[in-house]
Amino acid sequence: MSCLQEAIHLVEQLKYQKDSIVSQELYSREIGTLTLFAFDEGQQLSEHTAPFDAFVLCVEGRVEVTIDGHAHQLNSSQLIMMPAHKPHALKALTPFKMLLIMFRSVQEK
Repeated sequence: MSCLQEAIHLVEQLKYQKDSIVSQELYSREIGTLTLFAFDEGQQLSEHTAPFDAFVLCVEGRVEVTIDGHAHQLNSSQLIMMPAHKPHALKALTPFKMLLIMFRSVQEK
């Protein structure tokens, strides 16, 4: 896990792997996490829910994020929130990288 006390270049931090999804946790504390992902084109996370809000920041490429049955296409530098307890899924439309930002609240422990 990086301490993030120095600037990092998110696009260069993690490399793509053919037909795979790779991740690197950048920050983890009781209050939340920052995780960088690299998806090869066509890779996806199937529909699921989480007990806390999560934000997807598209760092590079294009992704389709489906939240509660509504599809949203994100390009580089776009951000979307996936609300707690709402079903969501992701599909890489091109090779794409995202920063997943998750916050936990006291009542979710």
